[in-house]
Amino acid sequence: MIVVGVDGSMAARAAVEWAAGDALRAHVPLRVVHAVDRSPYQIDRFGPADRPDAPTREGRRALDEALALARERQPGVEVTTALVEGSPDVVLREEAVRADELVVGSRGLGGLTGALLGSVSAHLAGRVACPVVAVRAERHPVRGEVAVGVDDSPGCEAALEYAFAQARLRGAALRVVHAWQLPVHAFAPEISYEMDQVRAAQHEAVVGRLAAFERRHPGVRVVEDAPCRQPVDALTAASAGADLLVVGSHGRGAVGAALLGSVSRGVLHHARCAVAVVRHHT
Repeated sequence: MIVVGVDGSMAARAAVEWAAGDALRAHVPLRVVHAVDRSPYQIDRFGPADRPDAPTREGRRALDEALALARERQPGVEVTTALVEGSPDVVLREEAVRADELVVGSRGLGGLTGALLGSVSAHLAGRVACPVVAVRAERHPVRGEVAVGVDDSPGCEAALEYAFAQARLRGAALRVVHAWQLPVHAFAPEISYEMDQVRAAQHEAVVGRLAAFERRHPGVRVVEDAPCRQPVDALTAASAGADLLVVGSHGRGAVGAALLGSVSRGVLHHARCAVAVVRHHT
């Protein structure tokens, strides 16, 4: 099942379209959820049932619009809706327990204001077991490419599996981005550093890791990309030609600091396409 959070915003509409498309390709049902967050208003949550309050009315309207949009775009997908009391991050975290994928808009109104760059990225991406996809409101033509950030550690395997599966379902090419940087101490004159050897070893590790995925997904065309630049810059550049950018919730090795530390946060801020954050299961 794919779960999508909605709030009536344009980004939420884009998220519904995205989620409906993924549900169709994966042959799974779609669940559309709106969180009724009363905390900013201090409204009695147990008001008269026959006279729903404004947040409830707005929530039902958002769900009705999302349901109509999903059925219009993908009439073959089974769609259900849910109006759930609570803050968006708490509600969606609970919904994610039963989900194969959680989809949210990257901009929002009302309860989901700043969700991607605030509560969702902080409380959901990398914390829930399923992939979290953040979809932007801006429309782009289909580019036919999925991009994924990798390093030379096992921590990127969950992201790679998801990225290969998405590329296969979409009939898209997969761009594997392995950014590398010169270590700071490589510039110290008293240290002789064989950087070519280091790069070769890192590249060999990445290629070795890719081989198993390529065997499992033989129909996916893989493009390797190993720029010498900051990981966020490299991934943002790749996003300009992709329909989806996939990152892990943490990584070590060549990339260094934890993804969904600086790298994932930077990618969520700057990517020019939808971003999926996939947690590494230790």
